[in-house]
Amino acid sequence: MQRLLNLKTILLLSAAPLLFASCKNGLFGKNKKEKSQITGWNYNDKNMGGFNVSKEKEQGTGPGLVFVQGGTFTMGATDEDVMADWNNIPRRVTVSSFYIDRTEVANVHYREYLHWLEAAFDDPQYAKVIEAARPDTLVWREELAYNEPLVEYYLRHPSYNYYPVVGVSWKQANDFCLWRSDRVNERILVEKGYINPNQLKSIQGQGEENFNTQAYLKDLYQPQPGKPKKNPLMDANGRPRTKVTFEDGFMLPNYRLPTEAEWEYAAYGYINQNPKPKKKSNGSGEELIKEKQVYSWSQNVNGLRDSRHGSWQGRFLANFKRSSGDMMGVAGGLNDNASIPGPVDAFYPNGFGIYNMSGNVNEWVADVYRPLSSLDNEDFNPYRGNKFEKYKKNENNEYERDSLGRVVKVDVTDEESAGRRNYQRGNVINHLDGDSASQVTYGYGITTLISDHARVIKGGSWYDFPYWLSPGTRRFMDENQGSSTVGFRCAMDRVGSQEGNGFKPGNNWSKRRQNSRKS
Repeated sequence: MQRLLNLKTILLLSAAPLLFASCKNGLFGKNKKEKSQITGWNYNDKNMGGFNVSKEKEQGTGPGLVFVQGGTFTMGATDEDVMADWNNIPRRVTVSSFYIDRTEVANVHYREYLHWLEAAFDDPQYAKVIEAARPDTLVWREELAYNEPLVEYYLRHPSYNYYPVVGVSWKQANDFCLWRSDRVNERILVEKGYINPNQLKSIQGQGEENFNTQAYLKDLYQPQPGKPKKNPLMDANGRPRTKVTFEDGFMLPNYRLPTEAEWEYAAYGYINQNPKPKKKSNGSGEELIKEKQVYSWSQNVNGLRDSRHGSWQGRFLANFKRSSGDMMGVAGGLNDNASIPGPVDAFYPNGFGIYNMSGNVNEWVADVYRPLSSLDNEDFNPYRGNKFEKYKKNENNEYERDSLGRVVKVDVTDEESAGRRNYQRGNVINHLDGDSASQVTYGYGITTLISDHARVIKGGSWYDFPYWLSPGTRRFMDENQGSSTVGFRCAMDRVGSQEGNGFKPGNNWSKRRQNSRKS
């Protein structure tokens, strides 16, 4: 017996170095290198080429945004077309999942933007940049009304901090989205430790040397380096690096204006009508898309009042004009408590938790306006307004920045596009206008106000009758104009799983279940 124990001890002792070496080399998975499934080479291994691959991670939700799970819906008219516009013919489309602001952009948010511009571009040579960003406060003036207090105070007084900004053109709203993208990504890199936090303190006089996401990614902008803790990033030689790439998964896609299809889909909030989720499967809501609703809120979807308190006695669910001269009811019985735009988080949210998709202010969307025909849009992520661009390179094959610090872009030419199958022109804003395939003509910019500069506005406002509160209705304005009834909110692309974080893309079954299926 003693001899047998000694033999076991010898075997265990002799195996110990092998076990230690195995653990050290990662055979038990702790430090095991991820391998390429097509070459067998290790990722993140300086001894096998040093190709760095970040661990799969889910997209973070940017400040102010809510996740909108995409799907199929009937886009277009819900109620009778009393305006006889014939510009919102119902059609079924699908939109990918995306993010959208929970509320409209408020005065305080826009003043934050103006503050940053005035600090970063304080040199007199940038005076036109700052002036071009300022809202047109004169939109409140009317020939036969006394609205001068709104001209003076609506944008600036703290009482209106969280009221929607108005008097902003489509171009100004688009520029705000670009600025917001850069500020959010800059803050992320500071919080992760890859940019020195002092960078955020010293915006005064930056001029073109301000943080721009694309300029940073293309090595045209060098921030003050930070000191990240437990830095997971390595270069090809296995040394820690502080320069972040988009492939590392830290930075977010750009904020932008939502497309008309995205905006309309988000407004209906259909997810509120689907069966309650069970574990990680939310069932099927396909049959529900045929049930049309008139308005965007999730209570009494075809009425204007909170039905839980009676169809007539209930409070109004949106800020709108009930009839001529009636902006908010009578003293002691105000019906929507707002004679002009109300706070951005007032009134009733929809199924996605989004506020004021009906009423308060109309909102700019990304699309160029055209009256719709059956051939005007694709049925997947429909959008009109594509003017394809690319980043410009100089004679030395290098990228360049403009005077605002942004990477210079140039239009894609028709010559570059001619050999492609999916598009043949660089500017396709007026695609299918008046040609033999569409059999329609608009006379855009010649006999009508519709032009390549006409952008869609959606949602109705404090000054509109209930008809315009339905998400399916649509109007347009010139992209260079503002109005006291028009504001905006931002959106962002969703990358990865369409169901959202915590859900694996596609329909997946266990291997055991797959193998048990009969062929």
